[in-house]
Amino acid sequence: MSPLIPLFSWREKDLGAEKLYGAIVAQARLPVFYQGFGVPDTLEGRFVVLSLNLFAVLHRLKADAETRDLAQELMDQFTADMETVLRELGIGDLSIPKKMSGLAASCAALLQGYEKALESGDGALATTIAEALSLEGPAAEAAGRHLAYYLKGVVRRLDTEPLAGLQSGEIKFPEIDLEFR
Repeated sequence: MSPLIPLFSWREKDLGAEKLYGAIVAQARLPVFYQGFGVPDTLEGRFVVLSLNLFAVLHRLKADAETRDLAQELMDQFTADMETVLRELGIGDLSIPKKMSGLAASCAALLQGYEKALESGDGALATTIAEALSLEGPAAEAAGRHLAYYLKGVVRRLDTEPLAGLQSGEIKFPEIDLEFR
């Protein structure tokens, strides 16, 4: 056994979180959300879809004490990704901390809103999601309903997902039910 192994054991955790976050991002990029569910294909729309998928995974991870570190690592991956996005949008180094602070507060409020709405029922969840989208009226309501239905399906599916799989970065999102549209 190599004496250096303890020095690199942190990489295993990071790789699981990195792989899991990559799967969440890939799911959030599926065209069905933007072409089928009516989510605007904008930075804000993509942020909402990403946050929904991230929420579903975090919701599952928070159910078990042994996965809290993974949940934190997942949030760290999300934070690093958002910082990269801001830089790619041309935000300067001096403005990044202020923008990240606002983004973190916005994300925390969004995730807490999803949690509360999930406990309150379908109508509350659809309304919370619709309010997060940059849409109004019937378009926001329809997209909110579609995404709420989707989110509940993901949460149900992840409740059956083995924690060991999630810890290794493996996730199986459910098929998206296009009949609901």
